[in-house]
Amino acid sequence: MRVLIIKTSSMGDVIHTLPALTDARQIYPDIIFDWVVEEAFAEIPAWHPAVDRVIPVAIRRWRKTPMKTLKSAEWKKFGAEMARYSYDAIIDAQGLLKSAWLTRLAKGKSYGLDRRSIKEPLASLFYQHRIAVSKEMHAVERIRVLFSEALNYQKPKSVGDYGIASSQFEGAFAAVSAESKPYLVFLHGTTRHDKHWPEPYWKELAQLAIKQGFQVKLPWGNEIEQERAGRIAELEGVEVLPKLNLRELACVIAGAQSVVAVDTGLGHLSAALAVPAVSLYGPTSPNLIGAYGENQCYLSVEGLSSEGLVPVDPAIFTPLRPKLVWDQLADLLSKKKSL
Repeated sequence: MRVLIIKTSSMGDVIHTLPALTDARQIYPDIIFDWVVEEAFAEIPAWHPAVDRVIPVAIRRWRKTPMKTLKSAEWKKFGAEMARYSYDAIIDAQGLLKSAWLTRLAKGKSYGLDRRSIKEPLASLFYQHRIAVSKEMHAVERIRVLFSEALNYQKPKSVGDYGIASSQFEGAFAAVSAESKPYLVFLHGTTRHDKHWPEPYWKELAQLAIKQGFQVKLPWGNEIEQERAGRIAELEGVEVLPKLNLRELACVIAGAQSVVAVDTGLGHLSAALAVPAVSLYGPTSPNLIGAYGENQCYLSVEGLSSEGLVPVDPAIFTPLRPKLVWDQLADLLSKKKSL
C-alpha cells in the first residue's frame, strides 16, 4: 500500500502528523508513505522509517509570482513527482484550500476532514471522501483518527509514537561542543512578542540550573534571537550555540537532559525526540496544540495571579515565575534519573 500525505507546514504541524504514520505501519507493516511538505521542513518526514519519498513544495515562495511559477521547470518537476504513482489513498492532513488543491495533482482516492471538522470548510469540497473528527481533540489525536478512518483500522488507544529513532542523532553534538557536562536547552525564540518568556526570567532560571550543576545551551535562528541569547549568556555556564541547521539542532536537543521551551515548533521537536520538556504558554492554550508525548509538561499563566508582583515584558507572563518553572523542571529531571 502506498499513501500520499499532504501536510506542508508548519514545523509543529508536520511533527504532529508523525504518530499517525506509526499507527498505520503497526497495522500494515508494508505500507509506504510519500509526503508533500514545504521545502523548509522537508528533512523532518524523512526521519520516519515509513516515509519513502519526500516531495518538497514551495507554496510560500511560489505564491509571490504565481504566473512565473506555473511556467517554470520547477513546477513541471513538482507535477511529475506528484503524478509518478497511483496512490491507494491521498490524505490531506492540513485542511486548507492550498493543501486540498494539491490533492488534485495526484492520482488516487482523496481523503480529508469534512466541512464541520476542517479549518477552511471550502477545502472539504476537493476530497472524494470526507471524515468527521472532533475539534475538541488534540491535534495529534485528530490526525491519528483521520488516518485510521481513511485507511480502515482502529486507532490505537496508547499514546502516539512519533517513530523517530533517536539513535540517528546521537553523538553528532560533538561536532558543536566537546564538553560532556550535562546540559539543558532553553528554546527562547518564537514568532510573537507576547509568546516570549521574559529575559530576566530566563536569566534567573539559568542561575538555578547552573547551581544544580547543569550547563545551559541557547540556540537561535535569527539576529534578534542571537542578541537575546547573548544577553542571557552573560552568566558563566550559559553557552550561545553557533548557527545550526535543523538536523544539527535536533542533535543538540537529543543530547539534552531536558528542555524549556516557549510556544514554538522546536518545542514539538523536543517531544518527537522524547526529551523531557517544560513548555511555557501565555496567550495560547496548550490543550489542543501543546507539545505531545511522554514527559512533556505545560505551564500556563491561566489561573495564576500577578497581584503584588513587579510587571515584566510581556506582562502576561508576570505570574509565571522562574521558581515555578524550575520546580517543574526539577521534577522531570528527577523522574528521568530514576528510570
